[in-house]
Amino acid sequence: MQRSKNENSPDVCPECGSRHIVIDSRSGERICGACGLVMADSMINEGPEWRAFSQDERESRSRVGMPLSFSVHDKGLSTMIGQVGKDAFGRSIPTKTMFQMLRLKKWHIRSSYQSSIDRNLSHAMTELSRLSDKLHIPKPVKERAAVIYRKALEKGLVRGRSISAIAAASLYAACRVTGTPRTLRELSDHSTIDKKDLARCYRLLLRELNMSMPIPKAQYRVPKIAAKVDISENTQQAAVNILRRAEDLKTTAGKDPMGLAAAALYIACVMNDEKRTQKMIADAAGVTEVTIRNRYKGLKEALHLEI
Repeated sequence: MQRSKNENSPDVCPECGSRHIVIDSRSGERICGACGLVMADSMINEGPEWRAFSQDERESRSRVGMPLSFSVHDKGLSTMIGQVGKDAFGRSIPTKTMFQMLRLKKWHIRSSYQSSIDRNLSHAMTELSRLSDKLHIPKPVKERAAVIYRKALEKGLVRGRSISAIAAASLYAACRVTGTPRTLRELSDHSTIDKKDLARCYRLLLRELNMSMPIPKAQYRVPKIAAKVDISENTQQAAVNILRRAEDLKTTAGKDPMGLAAAALYIACVMNDEKRTQKMIADAAGVTEVTIRNRYKGLKEALHLEI
């Protein structure tokens, strides 16, 4: 008995001709939903290697190589010649072949940076990676900064300006968008760019790319300051509650979030009998003692605190 091509199709049951096929990914079986025939029992799982909870995650985590990364100048799509000296089986290759592969590797690297845009992106992404490592910035924020820099490059904002300055400004803009507490002073300390030039490039990105920044909250600065002066969790929570009450009363508008966080931490330390001086907290926050005293008085009067 000869079967038709339609019956030999993996989507058609060869026993009853039904198209209701059930695939059990755990057992690797393809089963007919009508008659129960097991059509295959050793299927290869071609799905994602990680856990996925949505269709987008399944597609992004499929087994097709590493995901795209905007923080790499070629987005991770190019190939490269690795260490030369052994073949695929681990055996040593002849000297003549080894020198030939070394020359191929050299020209492959040179050909990867032919255009000025590739060289620009290579330098900028290297600077972004260096700053991100120095400031312990998470990878999603780094990817966001790379996207901002690529938009600035497409719009011609890098021409005539320092690549390092635009890269650092993009990283600061990404920190502001994502709510990551990093200041301009911290970026300028780990970069070769002056704080004034960095602020100028940041304002240029905001103006030309039509970026809108969320209002920074002082509560996010509390853990960073507390970690430097070893303040307990209860005191940190008390400082956050003070800042939330002040924000509800609209007394924090127009004030530096770092100064407000430092003052709230000082008030919480006094209330919880933790001996921390204004100078210790001021040095940790990067503000002056005068700023802490002024914010301290403002919060005390607005919240009617008895200290």
